[in-house]
Amino acid sequence: MIHQYINNGYHIILDVNSGSVHVADPILYDAVAIAEPVIGEMEKPEKMSKEAVATICKELTKKGYPQKEIEETLLDMQELIDAEELFTQDTYESYVRDFKARKTVVKALCLHIAHDCNLACKYCFAEEGEYHGRRALMSFEVGKKALDFLVANSGNRRNLEVDFFGGEPLMNWSVVKQLVEYGRSLEEANNKKFRFTLTTNGMLLNDEVIEFCNREMANVVLSLDGRKEINDMMRPTRGGKGSYDVIVPKFQKFAKSRGTKDYYIRGTFTKNNLEFSKDVLHFADLGFKQTSMEPVVGAEDEPYAIQWEDVPKIKEEYDKLAVEYVKRKKEGRGFNFFHFNIDLTQGPCVAKRLSGCGSGTEYLAVTPWGDLYPCHQFVGHEEFLLGNVDTGVVKTEIRDEFKLCNVYAKPKCKDCYARFYCSGGCAANSNNFHGNITDVYDIGCELQKKRIECAIMIKAAMADEA
Repeated sequence: MIHQYINNGYHIILDVNSGSVHVADPILYDAVAIAEPVIGEMEKPEKMSKEAVATICKELTKKGYPQKEIEETLLDMQELIDAEELFTQDTYESYVRDFKARKTVVKALCLHIAHDCNLACKYCFAEEGEYHGRRALMSFEVGKKALDFLVANSGNRRNLEVDFFGGEPLMNWSVVKQLVEYGRSLEEANNKKFRFTLTTNGMLLNDEVIEFCNREMANVVLSLDGRKEINDMMRPTRGGKGSYDVIVPKFQKFAKSRGTKDYYIRGTFTKNNLEFSKDVLHFADLGFKQTSMEPVVGAEDEPYAIQWEDVPKIKEEYDKLAVEYVKRKKEGRGFNFFHFNIDLTQGPCVAKRLSGCGSGTEYLAVTPWGDLYPCHQFVGHEEFLLGNVDTGVVKTEIRDEFKLCNVYAKPKCKDCYARFYCSGGCAANSNNFHGNITDVYDIGCELQKKRIECAIMIKAAMADEA
């Protein structure tokens, strides 16, 4: 499978099955487009047939290309075919056949440390922290059982992930600290290493929290939606006041203190700020080097929800942001934008890319009272309740369903060029919009494909500079 596109002046050819990316001149770009329906996917490298060569020559001549350039291009194409970087066959479907039979190893937990929040974000899927249920704070005892469950079900996996999530985790800060201390006490005896992450809205951020996070948290996600007017529109306090002026100085102080440790300033854009590139650049101008901006996911009847008519504008914004991103990188004032990160050489293994985030199998969410769900976005949906920290996973049929949730189980993914980069998208979004986990959230899918195109263009532009 071949995917071709032009972005920021770069003619890009992606050989989907091999993962090879080629920045081409116009004649090679056109030649591959002509050749693909004729050649298709090759089981092994072969010489292009006389018929294929004749078709390519004929069509390129019609386009006005000189004969010598055509001959050179044909040689280039054959070299790429011989190197298995063009017209390669998909050989990965066999990787997913034994997923259900594999022993389940839990690698990560999302601890809902607080089903409560001090903000009233208008797009919150967690209903201001309540998750379709009741307000509650996780006790140390429940959290302790969760960490014990993780260790007991992690097999030979040494590195384990624990995300402190909410609601707002800092509303239960004392228990966060206790659980980090308990996790550290488990490491040596069990040959494990915990990687802790915290997501916070920043309202309760202080020097003590900053110092602790810099010592113990491998990553911290800081929630901010961009410019003051945009943030305060969607992220007010319970009393209806804006949160920007309170949290930005705290986030700036935290980011400056973070050193080389990971953090992300993470925003959400809605129909109200489709010009979200301005908000990402606002993050950068505030001094934040690690940024992220997610499209909101909401029911179609919500006033803030992104609709299909908004998609062309959003794509334009990604293009605009990508160009500015390259410009600032080359000027030495660059920043990192999460959705433009792509590894074209040493990325996740094929099995990981096929199966995605591991929700429902390798990754589980834990409620304040110890119930287990496939991920934080399924919490409160009782049909996805897997068990609890006392019993472990008892609804194995649900887990098995998630085991089989991969790009080859999703009809819309089978012939999509982006399948090895997006891993089939979010199961929760699929369920919310289609009532099952093997479909896709179509708008999200379309935007993801655009982000991948931009990310590859950025790689090309930076390589061109070198």
